[in-house]
Amino acid sequence: MCIVRSAISAYPIRASTPMATSPLPIPLNVTNTHHAIANPFVPLVVKAVDSLHSEFRAVDNLVVCNTNRVLKAFQNARVGSHHFGGCTGYGHDEAGGRGALDQAFAKIFGAESAIVRHRSYNILICQQFFSDTHAITCALFALLRTGDELLAVAGAPYDTLEEVLGKRESGGLGSLQDFGVKYREVPLAEDGGLDWNALMSAVKPKTKCALIQRSCGYSWRRSLSVNEIGRAIKIIKKQKPSCSVMVDNCYGEFVESIEPPMVGADLIAGSLIKNPGGTIAPCGGYIAGKKKCVEAAAARLSAPGLGVDCGSTPGDIMRAFFQGLFLSSQMVGEAIAIQLGSHERLLAFCEAVQRSSPVGSYTKPVAGATPGYASEVIFADGTFIDGSTSELSCDGPLREPFTVFCQGGTHWTQWGLVL
Repeated sequence: MCIVRSAISAYPIRASTPMATSPLPIPLNVTNTHHAIANPFVPLVVKAVDSLHSEFRAVDNLVVCNTNRVLKAFQNARVGSHHFGGCTGYGHDEAGGRGALDQAFAKIFGAESAIVRHRSYNILICQQFFSDTHAITCALFALLRTGDELLAVAGAPYDTLEEVLGKRESGGLGSLQDFGVKYREVPLAEDGGLDWNALMSAVKPKTKCALIQRSCGYSWRRSLSVNEIGRAIKIIKKQKPSCSVMVDNCYGEFVESIEPPMVGADLIAGSLIKNPGGTIAPCGGYIAGKKKCVEAAAARLSAPGLGVDCGSTPGDIMRAFFQGLFLSSQMVGEAIAIQLGSHERLLAFCEAVQRSSPVGSYTKPVAGATPGYASEVIFADGTFIDGSTSELSCDGPLREPFTVFCQGGTHWTQWGLVL
């Protein structure tokens, strides 16, 4: 994607991987016997596309590697069409789809075990994962007990976790702080990366779990590489081998050829309406990692003794989960943050993205209060799945420095049309 840099600065974060399909030269005013086709891109975008062939080829190579890993995991789990059926009630008559999906997920992410679940409703009670924050919360409550300390080693976490941790008042609704869990942060270094010197002595006797956020969230920093995460894990484990390491993997799936469990993470969590859902999964989240940790998280999601073996699953959901996961390595999109510097520029940019969307292009995005966020947030998301960041979308909090976070698009040309 080409960003015009004048007074506006751009910084790549989240999943900084362009779309998988290599751009072909797009000729201007091509004619044939039937039609004259004008190039839909402005000249600056055409020039940028012509200069990026080597970058697109590098991404193609990564996609091939990750797609092969996904394919082998599906074959290893012996995925069949009978796994796409659903079940009702307790889910005892489920035809093995949940187990096959969990097995494939674990294999793909280099984990001992995984739990992948959808979002469903029974009156007003939410059953199973409905977002990455929900999955991360289950993981943290599974690992921590009263008197323990949670250490965030990559600075302040994403806004939606603040009430979970107790950093922002939750009204006594059951944050980790409400249950007697202490929280501490290791601020980022001046360059926006991990503060390696501070991390060397950050783990204390009460530190039970270290939280590493792979993506930047709404912070102005780059995402962490898996190798950086692996280095941090070694430093943490050297100080206290029993300290669990939990990685918020949201936006990071398939950005590289390896995942955090492959470098020692005890647990990872994320959302299926982000990268691993491949723009097809309509809801859900996942947790993967060490078998004992996944079982503990499953008990937090359901109840001790029930774990991963219960729960109804609508028939249309399982097929979407399997297909979305298979396509996800090809759908992982470019994400970039742009500091726009003013309230007006942020709104104007989001309006331009909305106008170029396939759904709701006639609407005008308006900033407003959003559950889990301290600031008003504006979203431009003319997407088929609400909240899907693998589809063309952008969002940003209405606060200084007025940064917009762009992501998704099932093909790189969608952002070319926006620009």
